[in-house]
Amino acid sequence: MPASMPRDVADASDAVVAARLLESLGLQVLQRGWLSANQAVFRACGATPATVVDTGFGTHAAQTLALVDHALGGEPLGRIVNTHLHSDHCGGNAALQARGGVETWIPAASVEAVRRWDEDVLSYRLTDQPCSRFVVDRALVPGASIELGEARWQIHAAPGHDMDAVLLFEPQTRTLIAGDALWEERLAIIFPELFGEDGFGPTRATLDLIERLAPREVVPGHGRPFGDVARALAASRDRVAAFERQPEKHAQHAARALLMFHLL
Repeated sequence: MPASMPRDVADASDAVVAARLLESLGLQVLQRGWLSANQAVFRACGATPATVVDTGFGTHAAQTLALVDHALGGEPLGRIVNTHLHSDHCGGNAALQARGGVETWIPAASVEAVRRWDEDVLSYRLTDQPCSRFVVDRALVPGASIELGEARWQIHAAPGHDMDAVLLFEPQTRTLIAGDALWEERLAIIFPELFGEDGFGPTRATLDLIERLAPREVVPGHGRPFGDVARALAASRDRVAAFERQPEKHAQHAARALLMFHLL
C-alpha cells in the first residue's frame, strides 16, 4: 500500500478486487452472523449444478433458504457441499434436501457416521448442539477435486478444529474456502483437545498446508473474506502455541464459546 493511501481507501480497493475475483469464479459469499457459518454460493455452469458450500445452523434454516434462493436469482440449487459437519455448517442441509433435487457431498471421513446417524461421533450429543438428520450422496475425498461454478477446486484434508474437515482450493486464482481451518481474527475451538486427543498438532499441520497453498483470497467459515493470509496464519500460530503452553486456557476459551453459542 502506498504510504500516502489511507487505510480505508486501501481496504475498499482490496474489497473491489476480491469481489471481482469471486465473481469470476461464479461465487457469491453470504456472510452470516453467529450462529450460522457463511455460505459460498456457486451459480451453475454447464453440467455443473448450482451449489452451496455449508448451510448454517438449523434454527436459521428458513433464512438460509431465502438467502440462497436470492443469491441464485431463481436458479434451482442442485448440490450441497459441507466443509465439515459441525451444526453451524450443516444445520440447513435437511431443509434444503426437503425441497428435493439436491445432491449432498460431505467429507469422506464423516460418511459412515452420517449414514448411521451417530450423534456421538458427529459431536451433536457431546456439544448439545442439535442438527436435523440429513442424507449423504457423495464423499469429498482429499486429493481429489470437485467442479464448482467456473472452476475445478482441489479437496484437501484440514484436521484440527474438526478432524474430518476439508478445505477447497482453486489453484488458478488461489482462492481458498477454509471452513473453520483459518479465520482472519480468531482461532476456532480445537475440539479433539476437549476429548483428550491431539488437536494442536493437526491444527499446526493444516496451517502449514495453507501456507504452502499460498492463497490470495480466503473465504472463512465466519467473518469476511480476507487477503492478508500471512497475518492470519501468524496470529493463528501464536494462539495455538499459547494454548499448547496453557491447555487450561483453551478449555476456558472453548467453554465460553460454547456457552455463548447456547445463549444466542
